[in-house]
Amino acid sequence: MVGRNLQAHVRAGSHDVMAPPRSELDLLDEDEVSAWVAGACPEIVIHAAGKVGGIRANMEDPLNFMDVNMRIGRNVLMAAWRANVPRLINLASSCFYPARAQNPLREDQILTGPCESTNEGYALAKILVMRMGYYISRQNPALSYKTLIPCNLYGPWDDFSANGSHMLPAAIAKIHGALMAGDEEVEIWGDGTARREFMYAEDVADGIWAAVEQFDRLPEVMNLGVGADRTINEYYAAAARVIGWTGSFVHNLECPVGMKSKLLDITRQSVFGWSPQYTLEEGIAKTYAHYLEHDTA
Repeated sequence: MVGRNLQAHVRAGSHDVMAPPRSELDLLDEDEVSAWVAGACPEIVIHAAGKVGGIRANMEDPLNFMDVNMRIGRNVLMAAWRANVPRLINLASSCFYPARAQNPLREDQILTGPCESTNEGYALAKILVMRMGYYISRQNPALSYKTLIPCNLYGPWDDFSANGSHMLPAAIAKIHGALMAGDEEVEIWGDGTARREFMYAEDVADGIWAAVEQFDRLPEVMNLGVGADRTINEYYAAAARVIGWTGSFVHNLECPVGMKSKLLDITRQSVFGWSPQYTLEEGIAKTYAHYLEHDTA
């Protein structure tokens, strides 16, 4: 999702973007990745690839989430290091903050406590890749490998499947399904009071391009967020308003909900001088339009 939105963004037109599809480059193949990066000679690498999924997917297959993301991240960063690529932006995840860290989550809280158990495998892999970039930069000052930590994301080319989706795309898919079927109820996992921060994918793409174009001003590690969170219930209600469904929600208290709150501190982002533009309702409307066009055939 992030990669496609990066390429579709208007700022991409100012750059010569090389983005080989999976059919041309297997990021799990170390030798293949090293050869491709060495041949391409990029001025900067944006590492946005990985295996992602919601709570259910992470709980059912933590080993694969850890293994795939660790291997992909290692292959990309080590290939860049071997080829002496001078700059790299690594996309991490807010899920790797300690489970009991005080909100809003500051960059200096990373590695100060254990991760949330529901996505620990994924989180540990993302931490490893971030630290690998730090060690590369420390050992070779000519190379500068930095990390951006986005909040939860949603938007075009998201995963709307029942087993793989995050909360907001799952809500869009479930509410649309209820609208089409004439159902009067939609289920929410948990009591709906857990709080999350979601950013529209076009906004995060804009933030990444801003980081590329002002790389020297970019902190070594920086959150990318909207600066406010909402309850799960509020996200479902917003999606229902946009979609036009007027039923009611029921809560499944037997289902896991993850961290009670996860709001990023955006102090460094504000000093850097970037902020997102889309409101939640605008982002959901654009995402729903893309979903109708591409995911409901």
